Amino acid sequence: MEDINGPFLPNINYPADLKRYKEQDLEQIAQELRQHIIDVVSVNGGHFSSSLGVVELTVALHYVLNTPYDKLVWDVGHQAYGHKILTGRKSVFHTNRIINGISGFPKISESEYDTFGVGHSSTSISAALGMAVASHYKGETDRQHVAVIGDGAMTAGLAFEGLNHAGIENSNLLVILNDNCMSIDPNVGALKEYLTNITTSKSYNRFRDDISNVLIKLSELGPNAHKFVKKIEKSIKGTLLKQSNLFEALNFRYFGPVDGHDVQRLVQVIRDLKDIPGPKLLHCVTLKGKGFALAEKDQTKWHAPGLFDKITGEIKRSVSNKPQPPKYQDVFGHTLVELAEANKNIVGITPAMPSGSSMNIMMKAMPNRAFDVGIAEQHAVTFSAGLATQGLVPFCNIYSSFMQRAYDQVIHDVAIQNLNVVFCLDRAGVAGSDGATHHGAYDLAYMRCIPNMTVAAPMNEEELRNLMYTAQLENAGPFSIRYPRGNGVMADWKRPLKALEKGKGRKISDGEDVAILTIGHVGNFAVEACKELNSEGIHPAHYDMRFVKPIDEALLHDVFKRYKHVITVEDGCLQGGMGSAVIEFMADHNYNSQVIRLGIPDEFIEHGEQPELWALCGYDTNAIITAIKKIAVSRTTATIAS
Repeated sequence: MEDINGPFLPNINYPADLKRYKEQDLEQIAQELRQHIIDVVSVNGGHFSSSLGVVELTVALHYVLNTPYDKLVWDVGHQAYGHKILTGRKSVFHTNRIINGISGFPKISESEYDTFGVGHSSTSISAALGMAVASHYKGETDRQHVAVIGDGAMTAGLAFEGLNHAGIENSNLLVILNDNCMSIDPNVGALKEYLTNITTSKSYNRFRDDISNVLIKLSELGPNAHKFVKKIEKSIKGTLLKQSNLFEALNFRYFGPVDGHDVQRLVQVIRDLKDIPGPKLLHCVTLKGKGFALAEKDQTKWHAPGLFDKITGEIKRSVSNKPQPPKYQDVFGHTLVELAEANKNIVGITPAMPSGSSMNIMMKAMPNRAFDVGIAEQHAVTFSAGLATQGLVPFCNIYSSFMQRAYDQVIHDVAIQNLNVVFCLDRAGVAGSDGATHHGAYDLAYMRCIPNMTVAAPMNEEELRNLMYTAQLENAGPFSIRYPRGNGVMADWKRPLKALEKGKGRKISDGEDVAILTIGHVGNFAVEACKELNSEGIHPAHYDMRFVKPIDEALLHDVFKRYKHVITVEDGCLQGGMGSAVIEFMADHNYNSQVIRLGIPDEFIEHGEQPELWALCGYDTNAIITAIKKIAVSRTTATIAS
C-alpha cells in the first residue's frame, strides 16, 4: 500500500471529513488526491487519465452535496477513483481491480456512495432521472441527483433518450457534462464540433460569468421571474452562439462552460445550481490526464497504461528474446487491411474503440473505408446493415459485452434481412480486471439462437485470419467471429489465407475413453492438458469445433458413436452455449453418452487476471485434467470390478 502524503488527505476518509476544511484548502486537497491516484495506479495498474481529469470536480461535488443522501451517478466509472478514495475506500484502494479487491467501477454492493453500478457508458442520465422521479414521488424535495457524463458517452443514443425524457419531468436533476474531447480515443461526430464551438466562442465566454451571476440572483425573486430569466438566457445564448442551444431545446437550463479544474469556482457554481429547480446541465471543460504531463499529451495511451514509473513515466513492459504471439486484436486489424486490399467492398466500423479493437490500423491505412461512429453500438450495427444492402461487406468490430447493447439490431436489421455483416467480437470470454460488466460471457449463447447467423471462434491466429477470409466470401450472410482479450499462441501467424468450410470442425488428436470438444482459444488449454495426460498414460481425443452454428453434425455423430464420455470446454456461459448445443444434438439423435460441460457458471464473475478467472470458473488446463482423470479413474475401477 502506498503512503499517503500531505496535510489533508490522510485525515479524509469520508465526505464529512472533507467538509470540515475551508474552501481555500480544496485546491491542496485536490493536489494530494491526484498524487495518491498516481502513486497507486503506477504500482497496481488500472484506468488512469480519466480519474486525473475530474479530481477537482470530484472534490467539489462531495464538498457541496450531502452524499450519499444526495445521489451522485458516474457514467462508465473510469473516472471514479477519486470518488472511491473520498468515500471510505482509501485504505483498500491499492486492491483496486485485483481479485477479491474493490472493483474498478462504481458498484452498489460495494458502497452506499456508489448509487448505480456502471461499466458500460451513457447510462447515468437515465439512472439519475429514475432516482429523481422516485424522490419526487416520495416527497423528498431536498434530495439532489447528479449525473456526471463525458462528452464521449454523450454520443450514445441512450444519453439522448435520457435527456429527452428529463426535459419533460420537473425533477431535481443536474447533468454535469465532463467535456474533454475524449472517450478512450479522441471523440468524433457533430456533437464534438458543437461543444467545441461553445467552448471556443470568445463573445459567449466573455459575457458568460457575469450573465450567469445576474440570472441566478434574478431567479430567486419567484416563479414569474424564473420564466422571465429563462427567456433572457435563451435570447443571449442564441445571439452570442449564433445557433440554438441543443440542451435548452431539450428543456434543460444550460450553464457553462466552466473551468473543470478550478475547484473553488466549481463549488460556487454547484452550490448555486442546487437552488435552481428543474433539469439543469453544467458544461465543465477538463483535461484528461490533468497533472501528469505524459498523460496530458497522449491521453489514449494513458487511459489504462498498466504499470509505470511515476517519476520517469516509463511504462513497464515484459521483454522477451524470442518472437512472441501477437494480440488477437492486432491479428484482426492487420488481416482486415489485407482483406480490404483484395476486396474493394470491405469497410470497417467501430463504436469508439479504434485503439482498443485495433481498427485504428485500417483507419490509418484506409481512412475513407473505416468508420468510428462514436459510443453508439446500436447505430454501428444498423449503419453496417445499411452499408451491406448496397453490396459492401462491413466488418463491425465490437467488444462482446458491448454487442449486448445492440442485440435487437443484430436480429431485426441484419439477420432477418440475411445481410453479410461480419461481427468481430473482441474480449470474448472473461476479460480480466474490468470485471462483470466487461466479460464477454454470453455471445455464443445469444448469437447461436438467431436464424441465418454463423457463429464461430478461432483456436489460434491462423484460424482467426481464415474465418475472417471466409466471412467475406459471396453469400456468407450474417457472420459472428469471437476472440479473447490478449495474446494468441502463434509467433509465426501470418500465413496464407484460405476458406474454411462453414460448420466444419477438425480433429486435433485421436484418443480413447473420452473426447474433449472445445471452441475457440480454450482449445489450447485442452492441448496442454492432453500432453500432460498422455505422459501419464491417459489418451483423450480432442476436437476443435470452430463453429457453434452450424455445428458439425458429422463430427458429433462420430464422437457419440465412439465415446461414452464427452467433455465440452468453452470460454462462455454454460447456459445456452456450445456445451448446450452438443447436449441438444445428443438428445435429438438418441445418443446417451455422459457429457460434462466446463465453462462460465451461471453467475456474474468478478474482476481478476484472466488465468485466475479461468481457474475460478473451472475450465483452465488443470480443470480439464481433473475432469478427465475422474473419468479415467471411474473406468479403471469399473474394469477391475468386472
